[in-house]
Amino acid sequence: TRPGITMNDCPESAQVHRADFADIREAKIVKGRSINLALSHRGRQALKQVGMEDTIVSKGIPMHSRMIHSLNGTQSPIPYGKKGQVTLLMQRLDTPHSAETYSTTKLNFAHKLLNWSTETGAMTFLRADGAKEEIQADLIVGCDGAFSAIRKQFLRQSRFNFSQTYIPHGYLELTMPPINGEFAMKPNYLHIWPRNTFMMIALPNLDKTFTCTLFMPFDEFENVTTGDQVIEFFQKYFPDTIPLIGADALKRDYFRLPAQAMVSVKCSPYHLSDKCVLMGDAAHAVVPFYGQGMNAGFEDCLVFNEIMDQLNEDFSAVLPEYTRVRVPDDHAIADLAMYNYVEMRSHVNSKWFLFRKYVDNTLHMIMPRTVIPLYTMVTFTRIRYHEAVKRWHWQDKVRHYIVHSSLYKGL
Repeated sequence: TRPGITMNDCPESAQVHRADFADIREAKIVKGRSINLALSHRGRQALKQVGMEDTIVSKGIPMHSRMIHSLNGTQSPIPYGKKGQVTLLMQRLDTPHSAETYSTTKLNFAHKLLNWSTETGAMTFLRADGAKEEIQADLIVGCDGAFSAIRKQFLRQSRFNFSQTYIPHGYLELTMPPINGEFAMKPNYLHIWPRNTFMMIALPNLDKTFTCTLFMPFDEFENVTTGDQVIEFFQKYFPDTIPLIGADALKRDYFRLPAQAMVSVKCSPYHLSDKCVLMGDAAHAVVPFYGQGMNAGFEDCLVFNEIMDQLNEDFSAVLPEYTRVRVPDDHAIADLAMYNYVEMRSHVNSKWFLFRKYVDNTLHMIMPRTVIPLYTMVTFTRIRYHEAVKRWHWQDKVRHYIVHSSLYKGL
């Protein structure tokens, strides 16, 4: 931690304020979603910097492959990368290596940010008892989510670019219970039921359940209005899951909560003068289909820290450099996350996709430094996101040339 820095709604900081929320670690009932998080190389590198990698990784479930479920019930694995390249599935953890072990850190829960000054760095909070409190900071780091209160001040400034896009698909979560105390399916896979315009996935939890998430256009959700229609829908598209989830549970849980929306946020710049900087979802909320939301947020911290070291902690130089370096990468992963939804729900069904993946992996084996599959670059390296996209497009041209040349010679 660095003195004089206030981070709004972020766990690693000199002084932390959680807007609106009580301490989630002490809550008997936690509202919200189950929060399965994918931890890969970028996130692990950030955790390593603060000495938490081994502790967090030991609590994760390794994911080796996608497991594709076809309509007829057959299952086909598609590995993520080379042997040994795995993504870890994490859940909300209580860890002894928490922020308050640092003497310079103070956590303030149930503080709602009302306003802050771009000139002075003064922040006004509303406490749970109704009193207002003002905090002065040398630097405010806004890590307060897709609907950031910190970012509202940015919107009042000239030449600040901001966009948010809701995709036409929502998501709904269901639970697959254990069978005889064990996982109902193989646990070390991301299970996917791709159905072209929609899909369902299932991710394992530490309590041996699976969280099943149905991603589908909102108008499709609205067409299913009764319990019998739920069973009819699942019988048509996901028949192998009915005995695993349970028909009664499906009828009940499908209507427990309405389908939730997903938003993608882009903005720039990420800083205001030398007083404030945005990180994580406040700067770049992404849809969840590449498993990079948490990793990109952690890498924000890592990149920022690297720039702080390079520029001797001079905020007037560090903040614009952070914006220059990070904006193109975060915009790139936002676009890739949108693209990957189409791949997961549709492309994985195609023989052309599997053949293309085979060609990619073969070229990577022959020329490991020259040709690297896109998923490998994004998930298992720290190649900058926007550079990974450039390389992907170049490699795509090479692959098409090789494939078409081979087909031509074959003819």
